[in-house]
Amino acid sequence: MKLLISNDDGVSALGIRTLANTLAEAGHEVTVVCPDRERSATGHGLTLHQPIRAEIVESLFYPSVKAWACDGTPSDCVKLALWALLDSPPDLVLSGINHGANLGTEILYSGTVSAAMEGVIEGIPSIAFSLTSHTIREFQPAANFAKTLVGQLAENPLPELMLLNVNVPAVKQEEIAGAIITQQGVRRYVDVFDKRTDPRGKTYYWLTGEVLEDIEPPIGLNLPQDIPIDVHVIRDNYISITPLQYNLTYTTALTQLSKWELKFPLYD
Repeated sequence: MKLLISNDDGVSALGIRTLANTLAEAGHEVTVVCPDRERSATGHGLTLHQPIRAEIVESLFYPSVKAWACDGTPSDCVKLALWALLDSPPDLVLSGINHGANLGTEILYSGTVSAAMEGVIEGIPSIAFSLTSHTIREFQPAANFAKTLVGQLAENPLPELMLLNVNVPAVKQEEIAGAIITQQGVRRYVDVFDKRTDPRGKTYYWLTGEVLEDIEPPIGLNLPQDIPIDVHVIRDNYISITPLQYNLTYTTALTQLSKWELKFPLYD
C-alpha cells in the first residue's frame, strides 16, 4: 500500500522511525512528512501567517522511505504532503507512533490524532497510533500491530471513511491481551498552573496537570452500553481501537432542539 506517515513528536522521534521502517521493510511504499521538532498538543492548528518550509531528510529512515521535515504543525505536514509533495494520494494516512496515550478527551488536543484526521478531511482513511507511556521507549510491539492492521486493511478496507485511534499498552508483546474495538471515554485532568518567577522578577505560569481516571462519558450522549471504553481496556493490556469522525454534531441534542420554536429577533 501507499502510506503517508506523520506525527507530532518530530522527525527524530523513535516512534515514527520504528513505524515507518517496519512498514517499509514489509514492502509498503512509505512517505514521511512530519514536523522538524516536537509539536505535541497543537491540536488541529494550521500555519496561516508565515510560509511553511520542508526539507528532505536523508539517512534517518529505511532506504526506500522518502522523508521530509516540515516547520509547521502536524496538520500542516499532512496537508502539505497531500497537496504539494506527493505525486498521487496515499491509500492510508498514518500518524505516530506517539510517545504517550491519546485516550478519551485527550484526542481533542492531540497533534497525533489531528494529523490523521487531516487525512480523513481530505477523503483518505487514517490511523493514529499511540504507545500509552511517556517513559517506555519500546515501540516495536505497536509497530508490529500497525503492520498487521495495515495488512488487514489492504485485504478488507474500512467500510466507510473514518479514523481509527489506536492505543497500544506499553508492555512486552507477549503480554498484550488482544485488540478490542472501543468507544471514546473521558480522560480529564485537574489542571494546575505552577506560578513561578523568572530571573528578572516577572511572574509566569507553567501548565501541569494530574489525570483523572475512571471518568465515565457524560449522560445523554446515547452511546452503546455494550462497547467497552478506551481508557478502561488499556488497563487490562488490550489494544484499544476507536473509530472517529470529524463531524462533532451532537445528534441527540439535534433531535431535541429541532423541536424548539425559535423566535426572531431573539432580543427585544
